[in-house]
Amino acid sequence: MQKIKKGDEVVIITGKDKGKRGKVMKIVVKRNGLSRKVMVENANLVKKHVRANPNQGIEGGVVEKEAAMDISNIAIWNPMTKKADRVGIKYLDDGRKVRYFKSNNEVVDVI
Repeated sequence: MQKIKKGDEVVIITGKDKGKRGKVMKIVVKRNGLSRKVMVENANLVKKHVRANPNQGIEGGVVEKEAAMDISNIAIWNPMTKKADRVGIKYLDDGRKVRYFKSNNEVVDVI
């Protein structure tokens, strides 16, 4: 089970966009199944030079887009404490596996 999932509200804790908040758009999974990179909306913007392709209606030029960043550079946003928080995994009494915030033991979501 992953501690950070698609759709989670996260805070960037290091790098050029430190302090920005956004949602996880995509988790990049490599061949061996480990996911170490995430894409956060409106964060880690890079400029990409795009070649024009009139057949597909693509205009050439410089485009800004989100790039993947390492999962260690983000932390999940805790709406109760209004801060970045760590996530743990535990089992409830009825056997369900859940993610919880380590600062206040509140459940993030039920799986």
